[in-house]
Amino acid sequence: MNIGIDMMGGDFAPLEAVKGVKSYLAIHNTNVNLYCIGDEALVKPLLEEHQVTSPNLHLVHAPQIIGYNEHPAKALKEKPQSSIAIGFQLLAEGKIDAFMSAGNTGAMLVGAMFTIKAIPGVLRPTIGATMPKSDGSTGILVDVGLNADCKPEQLNQFAILGSLYASIMMGVKNPTVGLLNIGEEEGKGNALAQATYPLLQQNKQIHFIGNIEGRDILTPKANVTVCDGFTGNIALKLAESLHTIAAARGHGEDAYFKRLHFENYGGLPVLGVAKPVIISHGISTATAFHNSVALAVQMLETGFCNKIAENFTA
Repeated sequence: MNIGIDMMGGDFAPLEAVKGVKSYLAIHNTNVNLYCIGDEALVKPLLEEHQVTSPNLHLVHAPQIIGYNEHPAKALKEKPQSSIAIGFQLLAEGKIDAFMSAGNTGAMLVGAMFTIKAIPGVLRPTIGATMPKSDGSTGILVDVGLNADCKPEQLNQFAILGSLYASIMMGVKNPTVGLLNIGEEEGKGNALAQATYPLLQQNKQIHFIGNIEGRDILTPKANVTVCDGFTGNIALKLAESLHTIAAARGHGEDAYFKRLHFENYGGLPVLGVAKPVIISHGISTATAFHNSVALAVQMLETGFCNKIAENFTA
């Protein structure tokens, strides 16, 4: 397996990316090759300083960087030698099997959509976030920001993609699906929720249990929570804030609140594209980089993207 890592993406890159690579290689002595994509003048000295050496480690020079404030599509076009652009080029050419970055989220999404492209049959890819449940289990929330405005047919597919992720990646048998709404009763919500409900109800590929409310996201009521990206991103950031508040109040080591820390999950997988693409938080440190690589490996080992493709072409 060949995993591409954007060494220049993130507030603390490339140092934390280098530390994350070192951490992964120290624990996982596997057949995974790590392709570190970044400015050689900045990355190579750090690799040497932190004594990161391995026959599985490869440095790919990328002299350009896409900043957070740059227009995604424009930046990818004007900076073909950027770490993100080269990462997607290598992924498209089959030289790497998965790609992760904590850099410009928009550029990552544009690259995933137009370089790797959606799996045939998928209307719109989505990004899902792992939600730790109060009973110790885990679930997934989709969409959490890729699609701010959605159509009912798209939410219907998000439910399928989320269910497949819960089943294949989380080992949940027959995962339950809930539609995030302002009330449990059928007929509640805005026009999008009301139009989506019957589609989910009739969808034989999922186990739909009806509407769920915001207070249910972190409980085991549903394994998969479906909503538009605008709502989902707000819910995700609220969940992240609970860890920050808990830590500030001296409860950072609480077993549950620790599970809310985004670094535990590495990054957010883009669901519905042909190859594994993982978008990590801009404030990612070594732990997040390490876990993003581990997530990419798991997606490859389970054949996740291929199974999605089989489901949508069946």
